[in-house]
Amino acid sequence: MADPTSVLDDLRAESDELDRLVAELEPERWTLPTPAPGWTIAHQIAHLAWTDRSALLAVTDEDGFRELVEQALAAPDTFVDRGAEEIAGLPPTDLLSRWRADRAALDEALRKAPEAARFPWYGPPMSAASLATARLMETWAHGLDVADALGVTHAPTDRIRHIAWLGVRTRDFAFGVHGLPAPAEPVRVELTGPAGDLWGYGPEDAPQRVTGPALDFCLLVTQRAHRADLALHADGPDADRWLDIAQAFAGPPGSGRPPKGDAG
Repeated sequence: MADPTSVLDDLRAESDELDRLVAELEPERWTLPTPAPGWTIAHQIAHLAWTDRSALLAVTDEDGFRELVEQALAAPDTFVDRGAEEIAGLPPTDLLSRWRADRAALDEALRKAPEAARFPWYGPPMSAASLATARLMETWAHGLDVADALGVTHAPTDRIRHIAWLGVRTRDFAFGVHGLPAPAEPVRVELTGPAGDLWGYGPEDAPQRVTGPALDFCLLVTQRAHRADLALHADGPDADRWLDIAQAFAGPPGSGRPPKGDAG
């Protein structure tokens, strides 16, 4: 059974880094547009606050979370945007307070969770470690959008190792949400981490292979960059197809980002 302590510590660090980025912003800067169409910095933080609250319900109030799932099923294409919109209009100080309180409560609940616990989510049930990994993935990805809006660089750290692992684990899911059968052959993924070390996943002799920088792989599976702008290489038709549809987050297929040459 995976010990969630490491990923929870990294989730806390990633959240704190994003918190420092927005904590001192003037109120008008919260309305800056981010790369996500229609979303301001306030929307990005509101989405994280709303999703942290959803995760907290999944861990502590199964009936309350079931109601959220029913709402998601009723409006799968607008559910996420509506959740962010509901609280994005709060004064920045109130929005920050809400995000801080909910993420702290979630951190405490996951650290206290029984070792074998499985929690409902918008897909298969998840362990404490898996749920924390999903929260880290979202926090990192939305933090990139905030950094982009502010014109600052969000330097990668080894914390993205968890996101890379999630990206590999969700290969079959990505095929499924596109209505495609999961590949029969395993895939070998070899990524170069920010510090230059090699991260390997899957059988070493697998004929289907993906190689490249870990940062680029994480940008791809969170759909923060188009494949054409990344230094990822695929060997084998299944691996090649995967890089076109990779998605580590729950929900319907994401629209992704256009290639940089098409951004204008």
